[in-house]
Amino acid sequence: MTYTVMTVCTGNICRSPMAEVVLAQALATAGLGQVAVRSTAVTGEEIGNPIDTRAQAVLREAGYVVPDRGAVRVSAADIATTDLALAMTAQHARALRQVGFPPEKVVLFRAFGHGVPDGDASTASAPDTPDPWYGGPEDFVECLATIEACAPGVVEYLRARVG
Repeated sequence: MTYTVMTVCTGNICRSPMAEVVLAQALATAGLGQVAVRSTAVTGEEIGNPIDTRAQAVLREAGYVVPDRGAVRVSAADIATTDLALAMTAQHARALRQVGFPPEKVVLFRAFGHGVPDGDASTASAPDTPDPWYGGPEDFVECLATIEACAPGVVEYLRARVG
C-alpha cells in the first residue's frame, strides 16, 4: 500500500514543489519507495503554471531532477488520498483544516527541522518556511537549504510509519 505525502504552499510554484522534489529524492535514497509525494497550493492564483524558473534553477544547480508539471490546488477530494499534509506555514495549515483535513494529518514542514518532533507532530509548533517569491536567487537558495535541513526528519518520521 502506498503512503501519500502532500507538501502545501500558497501557489504551488516555489516552496511546495521544491519540497516535493527534495523529499522524493530523499525517500528514494532511503529505500522508502512505498511513499509517494505530491504538492499542491491553497490558492488558485498559479493553477497550471510551471515551477518558478528561479526554483527550477536552484534545484538543478543542487543536482535535483525538476519535473515538468503545473501547479494544482488542494481540494476536499485530496483528504481521502493523503496520509500526511506538510504545510509550509501556519496559514497553509489553517487552510488545509478549513478544506476539511483532520488536524492529525496536518504537520508544519519545519517541525522536522531538528529531527522528528517529540509527541504528536501535528501539534508541534515551528516557524514558517521562508517564501522566496519576492526575493532574489539567494532567497531560493535559503529556501532550498531549509527544505533540505528538514528532509531527514521527515524521512525518519515516515520510516516509523511505513517500515
